[in-house]
Amino acid sequence: MVTIRMARGGSKKRPFYSIVVTDSRKPRDSGYIERLGYFNPSARGQEVRLHLEQERITHWLGLGAQPSDRVATLLKDAAKTAVAAA
Repeated sequence: MVTIRMARGGSKKRPFYSIVVTDSRKPRDSGYIERLGYFNPSARGQEVRLHLEQERITHWLGLGAQPSDRVATLLKDAAKTAVAAA
């Protein structure tokens, strides 16, 4: 099954996550099919905390990809902020 989940990057004590599409049987940080954005939980000031490519995410969800629990929460929060900004 294809999953949309986070792959950890960054250094020790400074996490940075890529939001990727991957086979659910692969390890967390191994190869992926496509990178859909990133999440920086330690963003400060003008740094971007969350960046998503919405049309590619919609494409993969339409093909049956299942988001992880955390990614589903991030997608919902991004949708709320997009509606509030409009």
